[in-house]
Amino acid sequence: MKVYILFIVIIGYLFMAQQCKSPEKKIQYPQAKKVDTVDNYFGTKVSDPYRWLEDDNSEETAKWVEAENKITNSYLQKIPFRDGLENRLTEIWNYPKYGVPFNKENNYFFFKNDGVQNQSVLYIQDGINGEPKVLLDPNKLSEDGTVALSSMGISKDGRYLGYGISRGGSDWSEIYVMEIDTRKNLKDHIEWVKFSGISWKDDGFFYSSYGEPEEGDELSGQNRFHKVYYHKLGDPQSNDKLIYGDDNNPLRNFYAYLTEDEKYLILTATESTSGNALYAAKLNGLENIKFHELASGFDNDYSVVDNIGEQLLMITNYDAPNQRLVSTKYDNNDPSKWIQIVAEKEDVLQGVSMVSDLLLVRYIKDASSKAYFHKPDGTFVREFKLPGIGTLSGFNGEKGNSTAFYGFTSFTFPSSVYKYDITNDISELMHTSDVDFHSEEYVTEQIFYDSKDGTKVPMFVVHKKGIKLDGNNPVLLYGYGGFNISLTPSFSISRLPFLEQGGIFVMANLRGGGEYGEKWHKAGTLMQKQNVFDDFIHAAKYLINKKYTSPDKLAIIGGSNGGLLVGACMVQEPDLFKVAIPIVGVLDMLRYHNFTIGWAWATDYGRSDDDEDMFNYLYNYSPLHNIKKGVNYPATMAITADHDDRVVPAHTFKFMATLQEMDGGKNPVLVRIETDAGHGAGKPTDKQISEATDMYSFIMYNLNMKPQY
Repeated sequence: MKVYILFIVIIGYLFMAQQCKSPEKKIQYPQAKKVDTVDNYFGTKVSDPYRWLEDDNSEETAKWVEAENKITNSYLQKIPFRDGLENRLTEIWNYPKYGVPFNKENNYFFFKNDGVQNQSVLYIQDGINGEPKVLLDPNKLSEDGTVALSSMGISKDGRYLGYGISRGGSDWSEIYVMEIDTRKNLKDHIEWVKFSGISWKDDGFFYSSYGEPEEGDELSGQNRFHKVYYHKLGDPQSNDKLIYGDDNNPLRNFYAYLTEDEKYLILTATESTSGNALYAAKLNGLENIKFHELASGFDNDYSVVDNIGEQLLMITNYDAPNQRLVSTKYDNNDPSKWIQIVAEKEDVLQGVSMVSDLLLVRYIKDASSKAYFHKPDGTFVREFKLPGIGTLSGFNGEKGNSTAFYGFTSFTFPSSVYKYDITNDISELMHTSDVDFHSEEYVTEQIFYDSKDGTKVPMFVVHKKGIKLDGNNPVLLYGYGGFNISLTPSFSISRLPFLEQGGIFVMANLRGGGEYGEKWHKAGTLMQKQNVFDDFIHAAKYLINKKYTSPDKLAIIGGSNGGLLVGACMVQEPDLFKVAIPIVGVLDMLRYHNFTIGWAWATDYGRSDDDEDMFNYLYNYSPLHNIKKGVNYPATMAITADHDDRVVPAHTFKFMATLQEMDGGKNPVLVRIETDAGHGAGKPTDKQISEATDMYSFIMYNLNMKPQY
C-alpha cells in the first residue's frame, strides 16, 4: 500500500511539474494562404508567398491578425504567474518621474508623470522657486492615452507653445499652438507633419512635412518629397511659405532649426540616417532667405551647435571619425578655413551645450558618459564630475545663465534630475526616483570579449550580488548594432522583475553602433553587417563558456534594427538560444526600402536592387529568407503594432507566418500585435505595462523560471 501511495504521489508530482513547463504539444497556428508571387533579382528567383500580408488595409490581413492574437493570448493566459507579474510591474511603475527642466523668459518647463499616468504632463513655473502648474496634459487629448506629444517648441518671447501630437503611435504629427498665459489653443492647425521640429521665428515657426498621402497609404506608403515650410500665426496651412524642397530628389529629408538668437537658419539635408549636407542663411526677414552651402555631399555628419557672434560652432566627423568641434562663417564651405575649437580625441564626441560662458563637451568612453568644460576658444577648464558610471541625459542651460539642469541614470540607478551651479561647480539633487527596488543588492560589471574575428567588444552584465557561475542562470541578452546609435547604461522598470527573480541582464555594444565612432559604425554596415550578428552570437557563446548561463537558459531581445539582429541570429544559430523576442524588427531585407521611410536606411543596409553582390549579401542573412524547413527554432514571440509606420508590421507578419509554417520543433512561435500603437514612441503606460507583462511572462516561462508572486 505504501509503495502504491508513493507511486501515486510521484505521478501527481510529475503531472504538476509538467503543467509548469512550456506546452509540448505543437500549437495549431492559423492557416495563412500562400500566393504565387516571385521576384527576379539578377537572375535569382525569390518567392514571396505571404506578400498579401503587406496590405495593412485588407480584410484578409485583419482576420489573420485577429486569429494570431487569439492564439497568443490563449497561450499567455495559461502562464500561472502572469497576473502576479502584472501586479508587480504596476506596483514598481507607480512612482513620480521627472524630466530635466529648461527655461525660457524666466519660466521653467518640465515634464512629470505622477506614476502610472499614460502620458507625462508638461508643467510651467514662474522662476526657479515658483509653484509648478499644468501647462499641457496630453492625457486629456484621448480617453485611452494613445494621443501623445511628439514635438514642442516655445517662442523666444515665451508667449506661445507649439506642440505636435501623434495618434496611435504613428510618426505622422499634427501641430497646434497654445497661448501660454491663457492656456487656450489658437486656430492654427498643421497636418501631415513628419520628422520635424517646431522652430520659432517672430510670430511663426518652421516645420517639415511630406504633404497629404494617398488614401490607404498613410501607414505603409513610401514617404517622398519632404519640404520645409514657415507658418505664420493665424494663417491657414495652405498659405504657409515654402522655404526649401527638392523636386529632383524625392528621397531626401530636410530639417530646419535656428540659432538661439534667431539670427541664423540652419538647414540639414539627408538621404539616410548618417551623413548630411548642411546649409545656413543669415536672416534679414523671411522674404528672401538665401541659403549658403556649409558642407556638401552625404559622406560625413555636420551639425551646428549655435553661434558666437558671426561664427557658427559646428560638430563634424569630417577628417575626424570620433568627431571634433570647429567654427566657421555661415557662408564658408572650405574646410581648410575652419577654426578648430576642440580637436578629435580617442573618446567619441557626442554633443556640445553652450551654458553660461562655457561649452559643455560630452563624450562617450567605453559606452559610458564623460563630460568636460571648455572656454569658447577651446581652452580646457575642468571635468564635469558625474554621480557615477552611467549616462548623462540632457544638459539644459542658457548663455549668460550660471544655472543648468541635467539628468543621470545607470542600470541600477533610477533616472535622477540635478540642478547645477556652473560658477561654483556644485550639483544639487532635485528629483530622485522613489522606486521599490533595492539597487544596493545588484552589481554591474563591464566585460570585453573576443568576437569571431578577434575584435574586442564590450558588454555590461547586471545581476544580483553573489550569483554562482554554474551555467544555470537565466540570461536576457540585448543588443542593437546599427545606425551609429550608442547603447549606454539606463534604468528600465520593465526588466526589474527579471533581475529580482535571479535573472542576469546583458547589454552588448556591437559594431554598427556609435560607441567607438564612425569606424565602429561602418564596421557593421553594408557588406560588413554580419559582424554585428557575429558580435552578438559570440557574446552569447562567451556567457555560456564562462558558465553565466547555458543555451536552455538564454533569451535574446532587440527592437527595430535590434529586431533584425534577433531575427538573423535565431535563424543562424537556432540551437544557441532558448527564447527570441524580435520587437518591431526589420526582417525582410529585400523589400524594406519600399515602405515609408525605409529608403533612408540604405547606407547601413544597402538595397537588394543596387547590384548583384549587394542582393546576394542581403539574401544570405535576411531573416525572412533564411528560415529553414524542419528546424527547431527558439521559443519566439515577435512583437509589432498596427500603427507602426517606421518599420511596417508586414515585416513581422511575413516572418512569423513563414516561421509557423516551417518550424520543426515544439517551442511556441507566436506574434503579439498591439492595436493603436506604433514603433514605440508615445506608447501609453498601460500598454507598456501590458506589453512588458506578456513579454517577460513568455521569457521567464520558457526559461523555466518560477517567479514567486
